[in-house]
Amino acid sequence: MASLAGITNFHKVPELRKRVLYTLFMLAVYRIGVFVTTPGVDRNVMRKFVAGQGGMVGFFNLFSGGALENMSLFALGIMPYISASIILQLMGMVYKPVDELRKEGEQGRRKLDQYTRYGTVALSLFQAYGIANFLQGRSGSEDAAGIVTHPGIGFILMTMITLTTGTAFLMWVGEQITERGISNGISLLIFASIVTRIPESVGGYLAAKKGDIQPLNIALILGLLVLTIATIAFFENGRRQIPIVYSRRQVGRRVYGGQTAHLPLKVNTSGTIPPIFASSLLMFPATLANMNLPGADYLQGVINRGDWVFNTLYAALIIFFCYFYTNITFQPVDVAENLKKQQANIPGIRPGKQTADYIQRVIQRITFGGAMYVVAVCVLPSLMESFFGVSMRFGGTSLMIVVGVALDTVNQIEAHLITRSYDGLSGPGAGRIRARRLTEG
Repeated sequence: MASLAGITNFHKVPELRKRVLYTLFMLAVYRIGVFVTTPGVDRNVMRKFVAGQGGMVGFFNLFSGGALENMSLFALGIMPYISASIILQLMGMVYKPVDELRKEGEQGRRKLDQYTRYGTVALSLFQAYGIANFLQGRSGSEDAAGIVTHPGIGFILMTMITLTTGTAFLMWVGEQITERGISNGISLLIFASIVTRIPESVGGYLAAKKGDIQPLNIALILGLLVLTIATIAFFENGRRQIPIVYSRRQVGRRVYGGQTAHLPLKVNTSGTIPPIFASSLLMFPATLANMNLPGADYLQGVINRGDWVFNTLYAALIIFFCYFYTNITFQPVDVAENLKKQQANIPGIRPGKQTADYIQRVIQRITFGGAMYVVAVCVLPSLMESFFGVSMRFGGTSLMIVVGVALDTVNQIEAHLITRSYDGLSGPGAGRIRARRLTEG
């Protein structure tokens, strides 16, 4: 009854209702575009070819929501945009003008967004050329015979224009959802891509096993699935609460301050960004291999193998991006300065540099725990594949993205409800989803 009351409150907010409907409409447009095939490609042959590849090709197809197997307008998905974002953020660490733009506030952010769009178009053209050249080269092989109906320079140019336009449109859709809808648009596009592939994946597993389905294995997998979801929800809502005391100050006859509050620091500040960034980088060698660059085939073979080398590389990239993204988005110096302006301090810590150093130490420690959690969720499922004989590679990554985006969306909906004096989706009197408190030891 409580959940039902929360849903009723959701319909009572016109602005929130418009935002949700707009988000659903944009996601529907995206799903329709997944089935619009690029000119000059036989969709049926392409599906058979992608189904026989597996590895990173299968993962790329998952993140594109099946657009790759249809060779649709959105075959590149949103990954070029993510890759461009990674490149620009890395440039901010080594190229001073980019770092200065990041510090200029709203105006600098707009310029960085514009540069990211330019980079997305450039990467899309590059990757589209690689795909077109690869498909045209495989068109005469046995496993992909007739995949390109009209090979030639015209096909390559048409494919480059079509796929680049599709990615640019998805980039626009994501930005529109973020601005006029609910939650982060780019994350929601990836969320929709993964969720829509779940029924097909389950059906494929059942068809492959036929009558040889072992109930014990299914029960263990479902149990681990529930445990993983619970772990993700626990850590994504985890906070390290730093106590803060506001100094007493007198204004006229009234005395203000003296209250005690908390500065919440998320255990996983970077959210689902590290596995998305790491996955995007691991997809890039496939494009380089299609361009026949030296060493690219060997690197792609190592990634497709999925052995300890791949898992180590994947885990290292996740840890790197956990720290990298946290250090970019969270600035202890700015937090310490804001506390000083508000005449607030951490008990036993002097305001200014000592406060910034203390917050930096705390955020580094909890980021390590958060990074280990992300690695466990994303890498362990691939290790379980050999024990259960179930294709679970990247299952943890997909699950973390789905749960993380779902939690973020629910929190944003509840924020809209609470700001208008309505109870959240948890029901009357429940308020927002409470964060876990991790005490410092």
